[in-house]
Amino acid sequence: MAKFECTLQGDYDQALRYFHEGILNGSMSASFEEESYVQIAGVRVAVRVYERYSMTGGNRLSMTLTLVGDGETLYLSGITAGGSQGMIFKFNTFGEEAFLDNLRELARRW
Repeated sequence: MAKFECTLQGDYDQALRYFHEGILNGSMSASFEEESYVQIAGVRVAVRVYERYSMTGGNRLSMTLTLVGDGETLYLSGITAGGSQGMIFKFNTFGEEAFLDNLRELARRW
């Protein structure tokens, strides 16, 4: 499991579209699986789950993206899981890190 979090500034809807398209365009096998959305007292929260195939692990792995917006202040969190191998200990988590590296780069460019 790998995690990336950061705070950004900008338009919430534009950011959600940007990260969604960037994740799907970042890998030929990436897919959008499901989402949950809520707005409470002006704070917006979207939780989205993406999957992709990991060549290094030989399996599919997921990334959960959470985007919170309060006005122009945005909080982004990405957590990957499922790309490791091993029954007792996790090893070969390269696929998880690579999926998350795409999100890191998108956030850096935002």
